[in-house]
Amino acid sequence: MNRSLALRFMVCTIRRRLERRLTAKQGPAGDLMAQSTNKIQKERITLLNDEKSRAGDYVLYWMQQSQRAECNHALEYAVQRANHLDKPLLVAFGLMDDYPEANERHYRFMLEGLQQTQRQLEQRGIAFTLRHGAPVDVVCELACDACMVVCDRGYLRHQRAWRTDLAKRVECEVVEVEADAVAPVETTSQKREYAARTIRPKITRLLDRFLIDLRTTPLERDALSLKPGGLDLGDLDGVVAGLKIDRSVPAVSWRFRGGAPAARAALKEFVDNRLKHYQEHRARAETDDISHMSIYLHFGQISPLYVALQIRGARRGSAEDRDSYLEELLVRRELSLNFVWFERHYDAYTCLPDWAKKT
Repeated sequence: MNRSLALRFMVCTIRRRLERRLTAKQGPAGDLMAQSTNKIQKERITLLNDEKSRAGDYVLYWMQQSQRAECNHALEYAVQRANHLDKPLLVAFGLMDDYPEANERHYRFMLEGLQQTQRQLEQRGIAFTLRHGAPVDVVCELACDACMVVCDRGYLRHQRAWRTDLAKRVECEVVEVEADAVAPVETTSQKREYAARTIRPKITRLLDRFLIDLRTTPLERDALSLKPGGLDLGDLDGVVAGLKIDRSVPAVSWRFRGGAPAARAALKEFVDNRLKHYQEHRARAETDDISHMSIYLHFGQISPLYVALQIRGARRGSAEDRDSYLEELLVRRELSLNFVWFERHYDAYTCLPDWAKKT
């Protein structure tokens, strides 16, 4: 079978599996009513140390990669552990000044998102604190009064080092939960994949297990009586002004505003108006027939799982438009996660294959 036919076969397989999962889950008006669960698949859960949960005032969720209150496996796992321990839940974010290559535009967009996340968490009775400092130092301080710590997964070298450092420094259980990949990286493959064609079949066979919408779990012990302090996200201008950051690239909130509500609105607008042109125009930036999801995915303000379900359930666009988008989201994006996870020198010339070095 030649490469073109193989690609078409795999795309058709993905389509059939997605359609089989969603066919019976749409209402008569075409609204997406996907099968959902509040169960966190065991493959998403990693114990980072050998400590046990202990007596404490709350369960602590360190939010870093997955900066949202919706469709967040790490958050829902933390809620479930808090309910099991009969404790409130505190979510914490450590805001550092010197995040690699970040500038004012990045910080403003991220903080706009965290502002919305705080509001949504508080509506669920979950406390949130934003503290200025090195993330691990912030979490370690709050962990002194915690029963246990939950964190989401980060993929880059410094993110992994943070989590390793945290697990060594605190004297309670630390659990990492995969929340930013549709299929957990190490479940998809145990090695670096070199092309979309090698990872595509591995992702395809996991869709039935992982492409399931995530329900929220109600928090049984309201946490809003906790007073963790921290920066005031009601004063975004003041928070941004107080940071020692690169100001050479200003915010563009008039065009791209951060937050889960903005992300979902942008996705809906794309599905309603531009998805129908995606297959033909996706590589033509002048048409703007793209989703603009990359910034929201980068900051964890929208779940790739949610995006995939919305695209698959869309009534607009052709099957080819939907398949083309899902190829980018489910195969190409997760190939990049595989790359940085298994290639420790992902940012060095030495990691390039011989053919790339020669050309």
